[in-house]
Amino acid sequence: MYSLTIPEKVNAVEIIFQELSDEIKKFQNSSGLSCLKGCSNCCKKPDIEATILEFLPLAYHLYQTEKAYEALEKLKENADNSICMLYTTNKIGVFGSGCSDYNYRGLICRLFGFSASSDKNGIPRLSTCKIIKENQQSEYVKVVEDLKNGAFIPIISEYYMKLSSIDMNLTKNFYPINEAMQQAIETVLTFYEYSKLDVGN
Repeated sequence: MYSLTIPEKVNAVEIIFQELSDEIKKFQNSSGLSCLKGCSNCCKKPDIEATILEFLPLAYHLYQTEKAYEALEKLKENADNSICMLYTTNKIGVFGSGCSDYNYRGLICRLFGFSASSDKNGIPRLSTCKIIKENQQSEYVKVVEDLKNGAFIPIISEYYMKLSSIDMNLTKNFYPINEAMQQAIETVLTFYEYSKLDVGN
């Protein structure tokens, strides 16, 4: 069976990310929910878990820009830090603190706030934060009711299934977010090290 190369896997993941972006925009437009400007509280959560594959685009980008080894060392040096290594308190544009590599954030980062898991009855349950619930209370209450009546929302498990179809081995386990990033970078570096050996032969 043909195995996708790293660039092919990255491209496949990015297609899924774009599909999700379009669906989240659709949900936000219909629900009226949005993140508060300047808020990055979800980035500070210490127990976020992710798969290796969702950080493959980040790892590939770091490799292409010759920053992979530097990032890998930083992750290893800060192995005890449970806060995402992409989170920064430095001002980012007009948005304040937040993700230092926003375009290459993981699937879990893209899903949170505007997606749902299904309860035991198959009804979508909005996965969002306390800040949105409290500051956009009327919109939140309406969304909860609309979801019971079949309103559209991206489903978390469906998107992880889509990732799994690209590479099951890189999606079968969830790791602390920094460990997932580290393994993604190591996966990319290993691929290119073996590629050099093949060329040499």
